Amino acid sequence: MSGNNKVIVVTGGTKGIGRAIINKFAKSGFDLITCSRNEEELFDLQKDVKNTFDARINVVAADLSKKEGVDQFIEFVKMVGKPVEILVNNTGRFLPGEVHQEEEGTLEELMNTNVFSAYHLSRGIIPGMKERKQGYIFNICSIASLNAYPNGGSYTITKFAMYGMSKALREELKEYNIKVTSLLPGATLTASWEGVDLPEARFMMPEDIAELIYSTYKLSERTVVEDIILRPQLGDL
Repeated sequence: MSGNNKVIVVTGGTKGIGRAIINKFAKSGFDLITCSRNEEELFDLQKDVKNTFDARINVVAADLSKKEGVDQFIEFVKMVGKPVEILVNNTGRFLPGEVHQEEEGTLEELMNTNVFSAYHLSRGIIPGMKERKQGYIFNICSIASLNAYPNGGSYTITKFAMYGMSKALREELKEYNIKVTSLLPGATLTASWEGVDLPEARFMMPEDIAELIYSTYKLSERTVVEDIILRPQLGDL
């Protein structure tokens, strides 16, 4: 990795919002570290980023829904050997259903993927940020962190929890000059909406979220955007 480039860690970087963030920060001169469960998709991403942006990107296959997968990714980040400037907790999964009748184990599965992954990874990355008194954490929450919606079930529960964790980190870390921003996007054109019979124009683009993250990061040290709510122009789906 280049000696002068700052490092951004993005979980779930091969698709959707994560991929858009990777592209934006690669174009902006950052070195990148990301993970996914699919090794083939990671290698395709690595090749595309190197060819398109001439950027440095390190990838590793890791299942962050499991604590050992998070630990493996933390060790990989440490092995890269450069301070983490930005952490984006993006890994997430949506399963439709209703709390009172969804499949047994849905809550546990989604908590592991949507909340515990970010919790454990943040705990692994934050000590280095505290030591340097510098860093930025972006947590990808959801509009479901604010309002329940039909068939949201356990996904809504996990996104409320993610937003709560993000608020807690903001209070805990501000004295160390570490910024924490919660992003709460509505319907975005990602794999979660594959197969839905709706026009693309009804969704937000992942690139808009990536642009907003970059713009927020570039604000002066004296300012932090705590919460960002984004919705499709025509409203929630």
